[in-house]
Amino acid sequence: MQSIPVDTARLGVLRCAIAPEAKLSNPETQEVKRDRDGNPVWTVAVTVRQDGRRISVIEIAVSGQPKGIEEGQIVKVTGLTAFMWSMGDRHGVSFRADAITPVPSGSTVAHAKGGDA
Repeated sequence: MQSIPVDTARLGVLRCAIAPEAKLSNPETQEVKRDRDGNPVWTVAVTVRQDGRRISVIEIAVSGQPKGIEEGQIVKVTGLTAFMWSMGDRHGVSFRADAITPVPSGSTVAHAKGGDA
């Protein structure tokens, strides 16, 4: 699997679309997926708004439950990486981050984009 680091400063404002949910490795048994270190993996759906009106939604996996994130809130994504994958006839891109944290109200948009405001 090829991994590609993503510059979040170029993604525009990142906003939580769906609050953190445990990622299931087996939906039938409700078993939660775990990373290499045994930590539970969570997913957060995040909207990416780059060019003013066009919005994309990406699901980002992160180890451990992100705290303090609510739907509609601006978030900071640290260490975002994209992974190209394929299984048989299916293929796509998945995203993983080191951390997803809430941006406090009143913080600058540059900070929300991942910059050093």
